[in-house]
Amino acid sequence: MERKDVLKVVDHTLLAQTATWEEIRGVLDEGMKYGTASACIPAAYVKQAAEYVEGRLPICTVIGFPNGYSTTAVKVFEAKDAVSNGAREIDMVINIGALKDKRYQDVEDEICQVHEACGGRILKVIIETCLLTEEEKIRMCEIVTRAGAEYIKTSTGQL
Repeated sequence: MERKDVLKVVDHTLLAQTATWEEIRGVLDEGMKYGTASACIPAAYVKQAAEYVEGRLPICTVIGFPNGYSTTAVKVFEAKDAVSNGAREIDMVINIGALKDKRYQDVEDEICQVHEACGGRILKVIIETCLLTEEEKIRMCEIVTRAGAEYIKTSTGQL
């Protein structure tokens, strides 16, 4: 497998709290140059980034990041806002506490609502596998599949 084949399925990401527009622009330029799957950036930069790349690179952002504790209503709002600002992909963090409480239907309902709010854009669900038991990982794969999200991701990288 060649590097370009790997890069086209990798999200080029900069989510540091200190990220500046100059740094974000650098990630966007690299993403376009190397043909990454998307550039995943803070929501505050989505509109500016979408305008900057002019459709040459999918813009992704995160909601409920990094802990997943936002309410469902807030996550839905974040997703709609990101889409209206030009995001083509959304990464959402699940409510891990709800999963640990075995509130599986609540977790699934939240994913469904966020997926609907994405309006046909790609939804990737971050499940933080390092915090989950084997049974919870399997359960989350089932839940994400039923909820209709396009991808499941293992971690935010923040732990």
